[in-house]
Amino acid sequence: MRASEDQLRSWMIGGLDGDADAHAALLRALVPILRSFFGRRLRGASDDVEDLVQETLMAIHSRRATYRRDLPLVAWAYGVARYKLIDHFRRARQMVSIDGLEDILISEGFEEACAARIDIDRLLGGISAKQAKAIRDTKVEGLSIAEAAQSQGVSEADVKVSVHRGLKALAARLRGAS
Repeated sequence: MRASEDQLRSWMIGGLDGDADAHAALLRALVPILRSFFGRRLRGASDDVEDLVQETLMAIHSRRATYRRDLPLVAWAYGVARYKLIDHFRRARQMVSIDGLEDILISEGFEEACAARIDIDRLLGGISAKQAKAIRDTKVEGLSIAEAAQSQGVSEADVKVSVHRGLKALAARLRGAS
C-alpha cells in the first residue's frame, strides 16, 4: 500500500527536522512510486529503472534542503526524477560513424539545414547577444541549463531568465511580422 501525500510530506518534514527514522521511511516509501514513474517511461529496461530509482533517491537525500514545506512532496520528487530521466537519456545517446558523411548530407537535405541555420541566425540577431547565446545553447545546441551557465560563466538563473526573455521577445517580434 502506498503512502499518502500527507504521510510523505510528514516524513519529509520530520527528516528535515532531524528525525532519521522519518527520513528513512520517506525514502522507502518513494521506491515504488519512483519505480512506477520510471517503469512507465522505460518499458523493458528494468536495470535502468532500478538505477534511476537509486540515483533519484540519492538526489532527493542530497537536495532535501531545497524542498519547500508548503508544496506537495510527490510533485517535488517527480521533478527530481524528471531531471534524472533527462540525464539518463543524454547519457544514452548513441554515437554513429561519420564514414560516408558527404553522401548522407547530400541525400538528407543538408542544404535545407544550412538555410534553416541562417534563418535561426537572422532571427536571433534581433535580440540581445546574451539572450541569443542562451537560446542557441539550450534550444538549438541542446545543452542543459547548467551546461549553458557554465560555458557562459553565469548563473543558471541568469540563463533561464535570458532564455525566457529572449523567447518572449522573439514571439512578440513574430506576432508583429504576421
